Amino acid sequence: MPSTVERLSPSRVKITMTVPFEDLRPSIDKAYKDIARRISLPGFRKGHVPASLIDQRFGREAVIEQALNEQLPELYDAAVAENKLSPLGQPDIDVAKMEDGQPVEVTAEVDVRPDFEVPDASGIAVTVDPAGVGDAEVNERVDLLRHRFAKYNDVDRAAGKDDVVDIDISGESLPDDLPMSGVSYVVGAGGLVDGLDKAVTGLKAGESKTFATKIDGQKADVTVTVNKVRQRTLPRVDDDFAQMVSEYDTADEMLAGLRDGLERMGRLTQVGQARDKVLDAVIEQTSFELPPKVLEAEIAERRQDIENQLARAGLSVERYLAQVPDETAKTADEFWGNLETRTERGLRARLVLDKVAEDEEVAVSQDDLSEYIVAKAQDEGVTPDQEAQHMMQHGHTQEWLGEIRRGKALSLLVSRAAVKDTDGRRIDISRIRGDGTLGEMTAAEAAGTAPAGKPAKAAKPARAGRSK
Repeated sequence: MPSTVERLSPSRVKITMTVPFEDLRPSIDKAYKDIARRISLPGFRKGHVPASLIDQRFGREAVIEQALNEQLPELYDAAVAENKLSPLGQPDIDVAKMEDGQPVEVTAEVDVRPDFEVPDASGIAVTVDPAGVGDAEVNERVDLLRHRFAKYNDVDRAAGKDDVVDIDISGESLPDDLPMSGVSYVVGAGGLVDGLDKAVTGLKAGESKTFATKIDGQKADVTVTVNKVRQRTLPRVDDDFAQMVSEYDTADEMLAGLRDGLERMGRLTQVGQARDKVLDAVIEQTSFELPPKVLEAEIAERRQDIENQLARAGLSVERYLAQVPDETAKTADEFWGNLETRTERGLRARLVLDKVAEDEEVAVSQDDLSEYIVAKAQDEGVTPDQEAQHMMQHGHTQEWLGEIRRGKALSLLVSRAAVKDTDGRRIDISRIRGDGTLGEMTAAEAAGTAPAGKPAKAAKPARAGRSK
């Protein structure tokens, strides 16, 4: 089937497909049979209505149109493949010419990935955090374990820092999601109500205090009543403690294990930082026009998703921003503006990585898909079989294959870039396995006389939450 392409803009094309009428005859014959089975005419059995009567009743043009509609998906896919296009949405189809016995002409306007060249990643250098771990980080992890296994004893005295108090909170304008009674609170922890730590300090069980604070930016008077005061006692770090909280027999082994775990987490952080920074650098060096309609649709979809989530939580954007201290946006307009920026960056990243995967002929194996399903199942807390069934039921197969392919493409880019930590050490990201351990180096690599070896298996791309 002949087809031509007219570029309407850098990101939109018009495909003209000319279909020989003879190619439609099998579909036309099928259309007559389908119509005959659906209609009833006096004197004729269902399915045996002559074509001439169908033409009289419905028109020959309607039959040809039905035949064409049946073939259109296949015709469109063939034209896309023939012209090596990368559509980004559904096409706008129009039948430009359709006459009985004559070639049929169909046009399809569709947004496509624009033409661009991906820069050579070997010219990109990025810096990541060191993976080394100091004593302070290890001690912080030990303190978390000590607090988790602490003992609590009721005391008949005033509450002080680090004591655990059972309290009731009352007052006007309190948020619906703020617990009111039987709240267990560590004095000095902060984060519940501004001024609470100062108010409960010095109170004994049965005593109350009213204090002024701000809730959602509004002044309010809150009363706190202490029901119980408990003193927290932290366990000593010894061999008994190590055996209680870990798989290790001694405290020294436990500390070494904690350090190793933190270092592995540090290496995985390096992988994430390297991937983000290399991709950012590639995007910055790659200039192309995004299809406006595609970008607008993605922004609208993401905004709707967030609005639905906030609605289910009973939150407005303003209240959400007030409750999340690490949110960079201060106003609703700034929040939605940030969403638009992130969405545009995500779309650019997807197009760039699809181009890399295409140029590099990146393939996805069944093993790749199986590993991806297992990883998603672990994230979702379900079995791999359940996750695979979810994929099939909700039509995620092509979507997930695309994510895997883009992840492998990004790994290729990162393997070619120069990655160092802030201490100046060269980091071979390809040696870092999925659990944060390091793969072996060749003798030449260890001596620094050979380039990095074959990249390790691609890290899994970031996964969004379960979608339907």
